[in-house]
Parts: sequence; structure tokens; C-alpha cells
Amino acid sequence: MLLKEFNSTSRDEAAATVKPALDIARWIDAIVDGRPYASVDALTAAALDAAAPLSEAELDGALAHHPRIGAKVDGTSAEAAHSRREQPSVDDAARAALAEGNRAYEARFDRVYLVRAAGRSAEEILALLQQRLGNTDEQELAVVDQQLREIAALRLSAAIETGENA
Repeated sequence: MLLKEFNSTSRDEAAATVKPALDIARWIDAIVDGRPYASVDALTAAALDAAAPLSEAELDGALAHHPRIGAKVDGTSAEAAHSRREQPSVDDAARAALAEGNRAYEARFDRVYLVRAAGRSAEEILALLQQRLGNTDEQELAVVDQQLREIAALRLSAAIETGENA
């Protein structure tokens, strides 16, 4: 969907366009209710701040849909397609290290490790994971919130710019 169409379409259709980027009702409502946007950059900026901060329950619900970083994801779901597109730098050699890091992260924080993988190498992703293992629970919740927003904003801007579904 193009920005002009997004700005003028029905609330339900706009919400359906936004939902695949991040399926959190408060976030979707904030994005849809913020229309019209002057540019995709303005939409992206709004997506980074919408419904801030997300609650721990909202974050955990959203993370339930995210595959593990570095996991080889098959299938035709939107999350599988996003994962393949956003993690091109993760090759078979990096998967073992990331699998070990994921286990350590999940043992420490009891949730899946989430990081904006787009534009980052597997080495950067792993280094961030190792660094974040030293966070307190409160610090990590804030990082997860920010990372989820960055991922959602990228997905949403791609969907609006290209006219494809997020």
C-alpha cells in the first residue's frame, strides 16, 4: 500500500496493513490514529514511539511470534519470510554460536533473544547478545522494547513504500 492510500483508507484496512509489522493492539491503534502522515519517514518515526513503553505482557506476546535469531526458518508464514529477509548474514557457521547464545539468553531472561538483525553481521548480532547477558531484567526489557520497535518500523516502512504486505 502506498502512503497516500494508507492515509485515506478505512481504519480497518489501515490496521490490517500495520498488524503484520507488530501485532500489538495499542501500537496498531496509535499508528492508525496518527494518520495522515506527511511521509514514510514521519510514519517510521511514529512507529518508533507509538504506545511507548510496551508492557512486559505485550512484549512477551510479540516475542512469541519471533523465531530464534540464527535459526534456519522454513515455511511460508510472514514471520518465516521476515526472518529469512532480515538475517541474510547468518550462515551455517554462525548458527551454532547463535544457538548457544540463544540458550544462554533464554536461561537468563526466560524469553527469546530479539535484536534488529537487518543490516548487522552475525558477529555483531552475537556480540550484542553477549553484551546484553550482563543487563538487569529492567534494562533488558527496555532494550527488547526498542529492538521490537526498530524491527516493526522497518517492516512497516517497507510495506508502505513498496505497497506490499508487511
